[in-house]
Amino acid sequence: MKPDLSVDFAGIKLKNPVLTASGTFGYGYELADLIPLKKLGGIVTKTITLEPRPGNPQPRIAEAEGGMLNTIGLQNIGVKAFAGEPLEKLSEIGVPVFVSVAGACVSDYVETAKILKSFKSVSAVELNLSCPNLKKKIVCHDLPLMSDVIKGVKKVSKVPVIAKLSPLVTDISELALTAQNAGADGVTLANTYPAMAIDVKTFKPKLSTIKGGMSGACVKPMSVRCVYDAYPALKIPIIGCGGIMTGEDAVEFMLAGATAASVGTASLVSPENLMKVIDGIEDILKEKNIKSVKEIIGLINKADFSNHSCK
Repeated sequence: MKPDLSVDFAGIKLKNPVLTASGTFGYGYELADLIPLKKLGGIVTKTITLEPRPGNPQPRIAEAEGGMLNTIGLQNIGVKAFAGEPLEKLSEIGVPVFVSVAGACVSDYVETAKILKSFKSVSAVELNLSCPNLKKKIVCHDLPLMSDVIKGVKKVSKVPVIAKLSPLVTDISELALTAQNAGADGVTLANTYPAMAIDVKTFKPKLSTIKGGMSGACVKPMSVRCVYDAYPALKIPIIGCGGIMTGEDAVEFMLAGATAASVGTASLVSPENLMKVIDGIEDILKEKNIKSVKEIIGLINKADFSNHSCK
C-alpha cells in the first residue's frame, strides 16, 4: 500500500513534507522545465526585501569539504517587482508558496508583508531572522527585536508566519520558544552556519566578504540536533533544514521532530535531487510498513533510550 506523505503545517496542507529551501531555488519557478514542480510539498522563495538589493560583490560562492559557502547578500528584485510576474508564475505551479522576507528594521519586514497580503497565492511568510552574511547583527540574536518583528508581521499578515532561526545560539529551544510566544506559527531550523575559507594559492579569502554561511551535508548533524532540542518545547511545527541530500536525511529530521524538510544545497547540485528526496521518504515508509509520514514526527523525542548503549 502506498504510504500517505501528506502533512499539515500550520494549517497549510502539503502533499508531502519536502520543500525547497530559501536562497537555493531562485524565486521558485525557474526550474519548471527541468523538474515537475507540482510534485513538491511546497516552494520557499529566495528572500525578498522591501527594496531591491544588488547583493554582495563576487566571489559569493565557494566549495568546501562536504558543502558550500555563500555570501549572496540577499540579492533580489524587491517585493513590488516580485509581486508581479514572479508571483504570478508561482501561482500557476499549484503548490503552497512560502515567501521568505527580510529587512533592515521592523518596519521593512512589516511593509513587505503588508504588500504580500494582497495576493492569495502566498500561503505563508517565512521571516529570515538569521542571515549570517549581512553587515549587521543577526535579528534573532536580539530577542526583543525578533519578537517585535514577528508581532509586527502577525498584525498585517493573513497567512501563517514562520520564523527562520540561527543555529548559532547556546539554547535553540529558548530561541524557538521566544518566537512561538511572539506569535510565530512555525519555525525553520536552521539557517546556515557562519564560516570562512582561504585560498592557499592566493593567500586571500575565497569569499568577497571573508565570512559567509556554510550549508550542505556537513552541517546536517548540527541542524538535526537543533530540531531535536527545540521540538519538546514547542506547540508549533518545525521545518527542518540543513544538509538534506537524500530521503534518509529528511526522515532523520522528521524523527527528530520536523513536520517538513526543506532542501537547499542538494537542489543546487541537481534539481532532480528534490524528487529523489520525496521518493526516498516513501521508500523508507514502505520498508518499515508505516502508513503515514505523520507517524514518524518526533518519534526519537518520544522514545525511551534510558537502556540504550553504544556497542
